[in-house]
Amino acid sequence: MNLNEIQDLIKFVAKSGVTEVEIEQKDFKITIKSEKQKSDSPIIVQAAAPVVPQMVAAPAAAPAPASAPAAESAPAPAASDDSKYITVKSPMIGTFYRSSGPDKEPFVSVGQSINKGETVCIIEAMKLFNEIEAEFTGKIVKVLVDDASPVEYDQPLFLVDPA
Repeated sequence: MNLNEIQDLIKFVAKSGVTEVEIEQKDFKITIKSEKQKSDSPIIVQAAAPVVPQMVAAPAAAPAPASAPAAESAPAPAASDDSKYITVKSPMIGTFYRSSGPDKEPFVSVGQSINKGETVCIIEAMKLFNEIEAEFTGKIVKVLVDDASPVEYDQPLFLVDPA
């Protein structure tokens, strides 16, 4: 079973409300449990292989995305302005990085146009660096997460103007 299949299982558990999924194959066993709490639903993943000891990964609580700066105008028009944008969301739990290294340029910046399939950021999960690609063409309007900060599954990362 590869990392993408495991991530799909985690997404299934998070969305469906199922509290436990267990899969056993000849060379490993994986159990995914979800416990609902007041503010979040942590997912515990346990995997065991013949040689590798059992692993447990629990998501760390991520800070809420920074709110938009206060504007002179009423809040209602500001909300309607954001509704025309598409939100790029995190497909997994991990650490968000805007560039491939500390001394490298960010993949995307505010005002930059992006094309479908272009890398917009990296999310590190379990020591694996996953390139996140744009699913549509547009222009970056806002970066909602600070570099090197933890992100949750489905957390907004960018606002994109599809026009």
